[in-house]
Amino acid sequence: MHPDRTILVINDDIVIARYLQKELSARGGYQVLCASTGQEGFAFFSKGRVDVAIVRLGLPDMNTAGIFRLLRSVDQDCVIIGFIDELSPHTVEDISGLGFYEFVTKPIDLEKLFFVVKKAAELHALLLGHRKLTGGLQEQNGFLQKQNVLLARRVEDSTKNLCRLYEDLRSTYMRTIKAFAQTIDARDHYTHSHSQNVAYYAVEIAEQMHLLPKDIETIREACELHDLGKIGVQDCILTKPAALTPEEWVEVKRHPQIAAQILESLPLLSGVVDMVKQHHERYDGLGYPAGLAGQDILLGARIIHLADAYEAMRTPRSYRQQPFLKDAAVNEIRKNTGTQFDPQVVDEFLKIVDKLEKT
Repeated sequence: MHPDRTILVINDDIVIARYLQKELSARGGYQVLCASTGQEGFAFFSKGRVDVAIVRLGLPDMNTAGIFRLLRSVDQDCVIIGFIDELSPHTVEDISGLGFYEFVTKPIDLEKLFFVVKKAAELHALLLGHRKLTGGLQEQNGFLQKQNVLLARRVEDSTKNLCRLYEDLRSTYMRTIKAFAQTIDARDHYTHSHSQNVAYYAVEIAEQMHLLPKDIETIREACELHDLGKIGVQDCILTKPAALTPEEWVEVKRHPQIAAQILESLPLLSGVVDMVKQHHERYDGLGYPAGLAGQDILLGARIIHLADAYEAMRTPRSYRQQPFLKDAAVNEIRKNTGTQFDPQVVDEFLKIVDKLEKT
């Protein structure tokens, strides 16, 4: 029994319409509505849910295609069974392609009719359920899309905030460490502003070599921090006016490693650490602390090494109060090209040395 399912019979033959209504109601338990014209059937169809429509082909007021379109305009999932007085090849050709679920012909086979109506009603229920599910999914999808947009905006805002926090934190670290490094430079009035001068030379060389801006900035930061490790060297050694003893040299040579150990604890400066650690390595492998040679030394460290040496020659020191003249310092660098200094870095340095020297 299916009292919750409604069958609409549209047939201008009142006798057949009443017969179908009686049998489907009594034996099938369906609610059955009857209409004698297409317009009347459409009016019934429009007022409430109809699970299956049994439509007689050739209604006097409306052709088959017309009633079919009207019913589908109300319920695109409606299941329509065609009622045909006599099935002929001509009739089949006219209605093929309209979308009838099945056909019932005279004489009426009630067992077939009940079976077809039952399956048609079940199909309609499935189609309705599918449409509701699809509609629900589309609604949920629309909601999720809106939520995704909101979430993406929040992630974007959070990322921007994190980037700002990162830059602020990094800036704070750099200001603190640079101030610390400048304090170390100031321990000896001869080396005051040494790190800033080295940074100036190294950046000019790096730009001449067309390095990427981010790499040039890393070189600048490494220059500003390259002598940080001298915090572990005694003042009497740093400011000693005479030649250092072998033991004192051992202590001085520890400063790149000390600086690296200090900076390694700051992940924000990961790109700087190795340059600081390598800035006293020589191209021929006789430098310190690791004795690296050639291309095994970072390019940034090779640039800093030359800039550091040039700055040291061009300014007074406790062990040499008279600085080198520019030509003498340049000749010293030429003489040590390929041993102490990278020839490629020297070539680029020589192209701009006159611009570096304003006096």
